[in-house]
Amino acid sequence: MKRMRRACVCAGLAMALGLWAPAAWHIPHQPWRAAEAFTPRDLRYGSEGYDVYELQNRLAYLGYYHGHIDGIFGWKTYWAVRNFQYNFGMKVTGIVDMKTKMKLVAASKGWHYKGPLPDKGAAAKGATGASRTATRSASPARMPSVPGLSQSDLNLLTHVVYAEARGEPYVGQVAVAAVVLNRLHDPRFPHTIPGIVYQPGAFTSVQDGQINLQPDATARKAVLDAVHGWDPSHGAVYYFNPDTATSDWIWSRPQILKIGKHIFTK
Repeated sequence: MKRMRRACVCAGLAMALGLWAPAAWHIPHQPWRAAEAFTPRDLRYGSEGYDVYELQNRLAYLGYYHGHIDGIFGWKTYWAVRNFQYNFGMKVTGIVDMKTKMKLVAASKGWHYKGPLPDKGAAAKGATGASRTATRSASPARMPSVPGLSQSDLNLLTHVVYAEARGEPYVGQVAVAAVVLNRLHDPRFPHTIPGIVYQPGAFTSVQDGQINLQPDATARKAVLDAVHGWDPSHGAVYYFNPDTATSDWIWSRPQILKIGKHIFTK
């Protein structure tokens, strides 16, 4: 009897930690299947699949996530993860690694999977197919692969360009992307795109929420031009709008050039 009880406990732990979960993230043209636990991969902005669906459910169960549970790791999921990590004394990254998963599983022991079930019948298949099509169209546009940068990095950079420089000349949008990339190689700044973007006080669009606006094709093109080497800012690591800037410090930075409404500085 003790052996049977021990076996049941081990099985339960294995399922909770995802050791028995199939690698069932985003699979095109297949219906949603019930998942029992996280998959082994790290989850971050741009991730899609059953494990993201579970992540959103667990965060909602704990009161951190209040958005639509759709299996897409967007900005609401990102901020919910950061708030969870902060409140549980973890390193705040917005990335769901194994340590975060284990903490989340432990904190949401009362949660049970309530995701979509396998479809039954032709009508259910049609409904599921329509739902998946809508989900795919709502996900961030996939960018061409760039060595050293993930899809999440590129998507975040695109959001920055659109939020900070929409309405500016195209060359000015490329320059804003270049500033973020220049900081990536400057020891004074964090060494990741999310670290740079979410550094306190670094970007007005993060403070006022405009970073969450959906970027357009022009912003995506500007990011690609910047990551492939075009730097209209000539090495700038700061920029500001002289019509709205109130910081004496930013005015003290050596100015390089002005593009549109932005002055780019060292």
